Amino acid sequence: MGDNGRIIKILIIGESGVGKSSLIRRFVDNEFDDNHDVTIGVDFKTKLMNIDGVDFKLAIWDTAGAERFRSLTPSFYRNAKCAILVYDITSRESLQKLESWLLELENYSNNRNVPTMVVGNKIDMERAITREEGVLFAKKHRSLFLETSAKNNVSVADVFEEIVRKTINSDDFEMGLSNGINVAEGEQAVESTCRC
Repeated sequence: MGDNGRIIKILIIGESGVGKSSLIRRFVDNEFDDNHDVTIGVDFKTKLMNIDGVDFKLAIWDTAGAERFRSLTPSFYRNAKCAILVYDITSRESLQKLESWLLELENYSNNRNVPTMVVGNKIDMERAITREEGVLFAKKHRSLFLETSAKNNVSVADVFEEIVRKTINSDDFEMGLSNGINVAEGEQAVESTCRC
């Protein structure tokens, strides 16, 4: 990876069944499995990403959304550089539950300004949540926003590239701080314009 390589710990969080593991598998291995097992505990994958000539090692952490695994949370959140919050566009409850996931991120993270992206997954299916609702939720929480399909490989790589770009452009990352500085009050969510 070279001397310029940096490690970025990315958390993928959200309820069970929203497609977190499928997004990771699609991004890392370019594979999709309709019948993969439910993640139990924590799964961890790595991938190199080059951004503007600099190599970054992405350490992607995935945890099961089921409540019974919540005892893993403190170490799971520690030293996270950014977080991707995933909901299923066919499940209104999965979007509502992101509120508690964001609260948990805030409570357990040792970085107060973790860049976040809200991702509406499964756009290959019939939706129960409009794109506009997802955008509004992301704006409310000053997050990036994208919709994806892990199954059809729609915008999956864009999710990781955009959150990494936001992370490496943050003051906290450049200064190498683990405890953040408050983000400017007026900062708004940025909706991705990528249509890959």
